[in-house]
Amino acid sequence: MPLDRPDLRGLPTRARKTRAFPVEKMIDFTRRRMIGAMAAAGAQMSLPARGQSPGPAPKFGFDEVLQRAQALARAPFEDATPKLPDPFDSLDYDSWRDIRFKRDHALFSNLNGGFRLETFHLGFLYRRAVTVNTIRDGIAAPIPYSPALFDYGRVKVEKTPAVNTGFAGFRLHFPVNDPHVHDEAISFLGASYFRFLGRDQQYGLSARALCVEAGTSKETFPFFREFWVETPAAGSNRATIYALLDSEAATGAYRFDLTVGQESALDVQGTLFPRRAGVKLGLAPLTSMYLTGENDRRVRDGFRDELHDSDGLLIHNGSEEWLWRPLGNPPRERMSSFLDRNLRGFGLLQRDRTFESYQDLDLAYQNRPSYFVEPKGEWGDGRVELIELPTADETNDNIVASWTPAAPPEAGKPFAYAYRITAGLDMPRLAPNGRVAHTFEAPARALGSSEPNDPGHRRFLVDFSGGDLAYYVADPSQVEAVATTSTGRVLRASVSANEHIQGLRAIFDVAVKPGETADLRLFLRATGRTLTETWTYPWSAPSAT
Repeated sequence: MPLDRPDLRGLPTRARKTRAFPVEKMIDFTRRRMIGAMAAAGAQMSLPARGQSPGPAPKFGFDEVLQRAQALARAPFEDATPKLPDPFDSLDYDSWRDIRFKRDHALFSNLNGGFRLETFHLGFLYRRAVTVNTIRDGIAAPIPYSPALFDYGRVKVEKTPAVNTGFAGFRLHFPVNDPHVHDEAISFLGASYFRFLGRDQQYGLSARALCVEAGTSKETFPFFREFWVETPAAGSNRATIYALLDSEAATGAYRFDLTVGQESALDVQGTLFPRRAGVKLGLAPLTSMYLTGENDRRVRDGFRDELHDSDGLLIHNGSEEWLWRPLGNPPRERMSSFLDRNLRGFGLLQRDRTFESYQDLDLAYQNRPSYFVEPKGEWGDGRVELIELPTADETNDNIVASWTPAAPPEAGKPFAYAYRITAGLDMPRLAPNGRVAHTFEAPARALGSSEPNDPGHRRFLVDFSGGDLAYYVADPSQVEAVATTSTGRVLRASVSANEHIQGLRAIFDVAVKPGETADLRLFLRATGRTLTETWTYPWSAPSAT
């Protein structure tokens, strides 16, 4: 998919059997209402004494967004749904996508070789208007809507849209891959979703500012009401964005500092103001798609053997252990929790970078970025939560991973946190020992045996490569496969050389009672030294018939 064309993924676009993802509702939140909310919260402006000249106006920054978020939290939550003017209220995806911002109207284009700002038009699912401001010399000013900013393509506009139509979101372009070509570097579009890229990457998964009650029937989608974009320095690869978030559960002030490069990094600073207590909040959520792959072939898709934006969840826990959890497309919603204290990082990764796995000339799944989240400071007790939803096609994002604090933030009290997301391809610094390269399942039979297939028995084949594993290819007998299961038993385990990846293949069989689910774990070690990350996987034995 071209870098300058937005797609639908990263958005809740269809109802599922286990829960429904609501279509976005538009908000007409005016500055007058914001001023009223601040007044109700006791916000006052300090005026100069008579005869004194006013001092210089304060520069707009994160503190200003904090004040607005706190005032908004004290006001009643409102989410009105006015109708979009024709024809934008009834656009389908292809028609909406045909409305393009005119490149020669991009903001910041006078800054040599640097960022350029474009806005998205309202329409299709993107029905909530947001205000997009720019900041220059400390002064914030909204970007006024004008039909002259857009080429409407096939969309027939019989009358000029109202000047207060607003925008659906915005994106920044930058010479990511070529000094002479401005590619899309980051975009904010829909709810609190955002995506960004590094070099040689193509959009796949998305990030969100916050998720609320994910994996439950009470899930809601916080959204950004307003953005402020600092005018970047000429030629700089750094951009700063502020955002005001709102929802029925909490409001929030966010600062995003983007650094574009081979591996682009986004530093996120957030402060939440919960409106009520006891809400399950997911911090630093990531959203992706997994339809089919080597370890889960429940759904097949024509000529493509694999089809996913991410193939695994990687966790670096507070005990310095690296965990790899292959993703799946389960027949029903599946939730996995990884308890931890002072998490060091987690992310959704695309490890398979081989074109032959996907055979897709247009979508290039082998170039989808991995996102890895690293907390700044200590996040305390909590859990990484992974939600896998069933999907029948690739248009649905069915994977969500986030950090949930053990104790929900208190109502009315600010809750501050910070983290960095890195967008990369291989990112060798992650899991520096041997990594999981492949996961396969098969019926469990002893080699050369004619024993009948027991549906409660299963064989797993896990390939590891990297780290110091190439050293043991000549003599894999020195390496032990440490396999465990939370229920049932491990029948047998062995290690063999896999010269094709200059690594090792571990094979182990498990026996689990019908209808039970086992949490499996596996890693390799030699002479008491751990050689690999820990592979972890849930497997459910078929129910007895």
